[in-house]
Amino acid sequence: MAVIILKDKKFGVSITAKEIDAAIRKVSDQINRDYEGKNILFLPILNGSFMFTADLLRKIRIPCQVTFVKYASYSGISTTTQVTELIGINESVASRHVVILEDIVDTGITMDLVLNELKKFHPADVRIACMFHKPEAFVKSFKIDYLGMNIPNEFVVGFGLDYDGYGRNYADVYRLVK
Repeated sequence: MAVIILKDKKFGVSITAKEIDAAIRKVSDQINRDYEGKNILFLPILNGSFMFTADLLRKIRIPCQVTFVKYASYSGISTTTQVTELIGINESVASRHVVILEDIVDTGITMDLVLNELKKFHPADVRIACMFHKPEAFVKSFKIDYLGMNIPNEFVVGFGLDYDGYGRNYADVYRLVK
């Protein structure tokens, strides 16, 4: 098993780039089918979703626009349960079909805040496309419309996910080695 060291922690490969690409293909196929002929706006949540967003959008075959938002809720390897908006919505979403792009939904606290914020702007509809979901950690009740894959409730890095800003650049996903 390949191991990487980030700061003071060791991580081992959990999900390969090939598995990630297959999951993104499945998500893109569903979005292309569901939104054919519609005015779609992708709303990626930075920083983590940048790799998922880039790979997904390369597979989207329908006209679309993209605008980014940025929220933070992690410190080290734990969620703080406090969400801070760093960059808000600066594009009109009224009467638009919005697809939020997120790297990972664990507790769902950040996504719940984003969904509530979006409702204020009266979009036509809002759906969620998420690369990774931790069902064991999930405490909210919203639906993830387009899911790459469920993963265990372990701390992971790579493919946009980080440990104190490190590890986002890896193509594979690595889990914390105890």
